[in-house]
Amino acid sequence: MPSLLDIRNRLEYGLLRLIIGIVRLPPLEVSAALSARMWQLIAPYGRRQRRALENIARAFPDMADKERRRIIHAMWGNLGRVMVETMQLDRLLADPSRIEFASERLFNRYRGKTGPAVAITLHMGNWELTAWPMTQSGWHPAAVYRLVKNPYVDRYLRAQRKSIYPGGLLARGMDYEGDDSEGKRTARRITDFVRQGGRLGIVSDLYDRNGVPVPFFGHPARSTIVPAMIARRVGSRVWMARCLRKGSSSRFRIEVKELKVQRTDNAAEDIKATTAAAQAQFEAWIREAPEQWMWSNRRWS
Repeated sequence: MPSLLDIRNRLEYGLLRLIIGIVRLPPLEVSAALSARMWQLIAPYGRRQRRALENIARAFPDMADKERRRIIHAMWGNLGRVMVETMQLDRLLADPSRIEFASERLFNRYRGKTGPAVAITLHMGNWELTAWPMTQSGWHPAAVYRLVKNPYVDRYLRAQRKSIYPGGLLARGMDYEGDDSEGKRTARRITDFVRQGGRLGIVSDLYDRNGVPVPFFGHPARSTIVPAMIARRVGSRVWMARCLRKGSSSRFRIEVKELKVQRTDNAAEDIKATTAAAQAQFEAWIREAPEQWMWSNRRWS
C-alpha cells in the first residue's frame, strides 16, 4: 500500500502534468505572453519582490526607484516566459530559427580539440538553452542541477532536459545511487567527470555559503569556487555563456566566451582570482540587460 508521502507526490506530479497539458494547448508565443502577464500581475505581491528590489538597489544605488521597479517588472515577465518555455522545450528546440549562436566563429576555432571543459552561466534570458550550441556540436554536455524532492517530478524534469544535456543531469548534494550526501561526494564525482573528458555546465551566479567572497556590483558576494577549482585541478578550459531574449519573443541569442584560468603556485589565490573574473563578467552582462537577470535570487549575505 502506498504511503501518504507517495500519494502526495503522485498527486503533485499529476497536477504538474495537467498544468503542462494546458500550457501546451496554445501556440508557444501565446502561452508565453499570457504567462508573462500573469507573473507581472501576481509576483509583485510575493516576498521575492522585496528581495529583488533590495538587490537591484544594492547593485544600482544611483538609479531612480521608478527605473528599478520597471526593470523588476520586466524581469517577472521574462521569468513567466521561461516557465512556459521550459514546459515546451521540445517545440522550442525543433525550430532552429529561434536560437541564434553569436559566437560560432570562436567556438569553431576549438572544435575537435577542446578536451574537458566547464561551462558556466547565469540566470539570464532562458538559461536552460545556454548549453544548446555545445549539444549541437556533439559535446554531450552534462549539468549540475538542484534535485527536486518529489521523485516523479524530478524524473520527468530530467527526461525533458535530456535533449539539451545528453551527458545527464548531476544532482547537487546527491550521490548517484540516490543517497543523501553533502558536498564532498558530489564534488569528487563531477571533478572525475570533467577529468575523464566530460563537459559540465554549472549555473554559477547564486549565493554560496561555502564559496569565497569576491566583488559583485561593488559588494563582496560569496560565490561558488567549483568551476575554477575543477578547471585548475584537471587542466580544463572554462567557457562562459549567456542567453539573451530577443525582445519579448521566445527567440534567443547565445553568446560564449572563454575565461582564462589563473594557474600559479598558489592554488587558493588562483581559484579566487578566476572566480572573481567570472563574476565580473556576469556583472558586465547584467549591466547590459538588467531586465533579463533574476534579481529575486539571493546573491549577497
